[in-house]
Amino acid sequence: MKAAVCHEFGKPLVIEEINLAKPGPGEVLVDIRACAICHSDIFFAEGAWGGDLPAVYGHEAAGVVAATGTGVSRVKPGDHVVVTLIRSCGHCHYCRQGSEVMCEEVFARDTKGPLSGADGRPYVQAMHTGAFAERVLTHESQMVAIPKDVPFDAASLLACGVITGYGAVVNTAKVKPGHHVAVVGCGGVGLNSVQGAAIAGAGIIVAVDLADDKLEAAKRFGATHAVNPKKDDATKAIKALTQGRGVDFVFVTVGAKAAFDRAFDYITKNGTVVIVGMPPSGVMAEYDPGTVAAWNQKILGSKMGETRVATDIPELVDLYRAGRLKLDELITARYPLERINEAIAEVNAGKALRNVIVF
Repeated sequence: MKAAVCHEFGKPLVIEEINLAKPGPGEVLVDIRACAICHSDIFFAEGAWGGDLPAVYGHEAAGVVAATGTGVSRVKPGDHVVVTLIRSCGHCHYCRQGSEVMCEEVFARDTKGPLSGADGRPYVQAMHTGAFAERVLTHESQMVAIPKDVPFDAASLLACGVITGYGAVVNTAKVKPGHHVAVVGCGGVGLNSVQGAAIAGAGIIVAVDLADDKLEAAKRFGATHAVNPKKDDATKAIKALTQGRGVDFVFVTVGAKAAFDRAFDYITKNGTVVIVGMPPSGVMAEYDPGTVAAWNQKILGSKMGETRVATDIPELVDLYRAGRLKLDELITARYPLERINEAIAEVNAGKALRNVIVF
């Protein structure tokens, strides 16, 4: 099969033929029809978080089940599925707590992946998925069947960007009607935090970004107000909108140190900073612990929106089919696999919300 392989950090991906193992127990082979490009793929390919090479990235995928291994019960051949990077065993300490994203099980494919080059050299299946490829072999826990009337390109967004941004609001923060919210960073994840807050019934929803076009997009996704810190003092603007108090929740969806440092200026007493974006390794943020304690403030981390694949994604599909969740509007452009480097460059340059590789 053809795949886009990273052989050297910061270099263009190379399209080449690679080998894929057959499904083992609990595994599913999927013909990929669409894979969105996430900034996490780009960060990995640039070496921001290290990792081994050669590797195949891509983890926001949708496709059709081609074959299943023994013991698979969640999906069957012919099903349309969303394929995620969330691999869970269902019985470890964290899975029993309902936290699939923190599963501590070591799977067979964690130690010996399914990919290899023409010469037999092992290739890394990045983030348990490796979906910049015509096919993937993953564990059944990483996917869920969806109705066949949902387009593959829209469905692929549910695998990471949507569940991360939306889940941070609904699962991690548990925003309730009337809560005031600010979202820092209005890229693909941030826009889903915005629309998650709108669907949850938040009162004031302030979008904060350095790009005016992204702020305009945020308004289309449900933001009630928009602030560009290059033009206006974001703290003063947010305080003015909230009778001088600040918002109840700030969702930091970018990986910039400045965004984390300033987030505490935006929240009220009892307010919460929710860390969604992933900075490169070694980036440290600063805050005043005395104020956090005295004002009963909180810091929450949110990995993948604390998503439960089998239940949360079908709920999002229902919202999409009901016209309440915007997915098509997140897609900037579609590219064939052979043009993946062009698609990545557009995302890296900030010219796209989500570019999607289609097969």
